[in-house]
Amino acid sequence: MKIVSVINRKGGSGKTTLALHIAVAFSQAQQNTAVIDLDPQASAANWGDRRAERVPVVRSAHASRLKHELRQIQDAGGDMVIVDTAPHADSAALEAAKASDLILIPCRPSYFDLEAMTNTLGLLRTTGKPVWAVLNVVAPFDSEAEAAAETITALDVRLCPAKLGRRVEFSRAVESGQAVQEIEPKGKAAGEVERLYELVERSLRDG
Repeated sequence: MKIVSVINRKGGSGKTTLALHIAVAFSQAQQNTAVIDLDPQASAANWGDRRAERVPVVRSAHASRLKHELRQIQDAGGDMVIVDTAPHADSAALEAAKASDLILIPCRPSYFDLEAMTNTLGLLRTTGKPVWAVLNVVAPFDSEAEAAAETITALDVRLCPAKLGRRVEFSRAVESGQAVQEIEPKGKAAGEVERLYELVERSLRDG
């Protein structure tokens, strides 16, 4: 079983949206996938409640029960777990990071987000786990995204070649308990998610 955690100490970076879309992509690839929602706001769990499809399974849990939840999912034949973490919750983020095969840090191309990434990286590097930064909510032809990419690279963290755009399809899909690849499978947003999924899947496969 593989585990990917989506972590950022700053709120509003798009952690839940990224986590849910990656989870749906793995489910569509016939992977037995679960989402563990560690955020007390339970946005991912609420999305699961709105969802008509039975997969991926979404479980809400306290960070102290993360190991127990992971063990239960593995015992049930789980292939893939996506952990959605809360902002400003260092102990929970650290527990999720330690359990992970890969950590994704979604980051908007803004000064405040980039500043927060430095703090997030300081926390995650203590685990020795592989970390990718993922540019998120990127506007078309956004010069800030290019500058952000340079800043992230200078922080000595791997920048994921795939990025997610600022598209209304993401919010519309989440509101209905879906993902963009389900409401507009041929759309640009779905293409962005597919590219991100392919990169994550390859990284996990190659170790």
